[in-house]
Amino acid sequence: MSELFGKKNRLSRIFNKSGKSIMLALDHGMALGPMQGIERPGEVLKKLTPYTDSIMLNKGILQNCYVPDGHVGIVLRISGAATIVGEDLTRESITTTVTEALRLSADAVATSIYVGTPNEHSTIRELSLLCDECETYGLPVLAVTAIGKDRERKTDPRYLALAVRVAAEMGADIIKTYYCDENFEKVVEASAGVPIVIAGGPKMDSVLDVLKIAENAVKAGALGVDMGRNVWQHEKPVEMLLALKEVVNEGINAEEAYSKHFGRK
Repeated sequence: MSELFGKKNRLSRIFNKSGKSIMLALDHGMALGPMQGIERPGEVLKKLTPYTDSIMLNKGILQNCYVPDGHVGIVLRISGAATIVGEDLTRESITTTVTEALRLSADAVATSIYVGTPNEHSTIRELSLLCDECETYGLPVLAVTAIGKDRERKTDPRYLALAVRVAAEMGADIIKTYYCDENFEKVVEASAGVPIVIAGGPKMDSVLDVLKIAENAVKAGALGVDMGRNVWQHEKPVEMLLALKEVVNEGINAEEAYSKHFGRK
């Protein structure tokens, strides 16, 4: 039973007392390099982690740029080995061992699955075996239902529901997926009770768009957001996180949170 306690304890550091999570995604550099906004990840972490519940990042940035203070949950990205300039962005594999994740005090590990791509089989199989291994240690697994370069898939509820259910069936403890305007409640339902956090994806046109997506996702049953570019590429990233916290954790509507932190529309 100790492994069940361990998993419960780790999840409590990722999800706050309201049962929700504002997760800051900072794992982009592994595939996209030093993007605008994360050229100096240490500064980003220092500035933004006080306003988050958890962070998702790779082992190198965790060890070299994060100053531990016990404030946030750590979700360690342990898959990768493909870049935007390579032949196939979906050709990921496990790049960090569970032992290393435990040594780094990770509260969860994250890996991607690429449903409907040539690398579907290998990524789903790796997720399943990773869940088996992590269960021994009570280490939660976050499955990223990734889409590679096929952006149309992130608006298709049938595809998202399929990918989410696959992740749940393989044993994931948290599932990251995209929000879609149509039938998102069916995507959440497909998780069979596994907590859903939504991705932000590329920077959106407006702050209000970001907040409305978060509001609608939570209303449909999601338990948080895992956003990167829509936070650290914004000129006011702290205000963005504060507004997201009010929308996700407190149920404040998007317009009200926007007006409070960014002024009138």
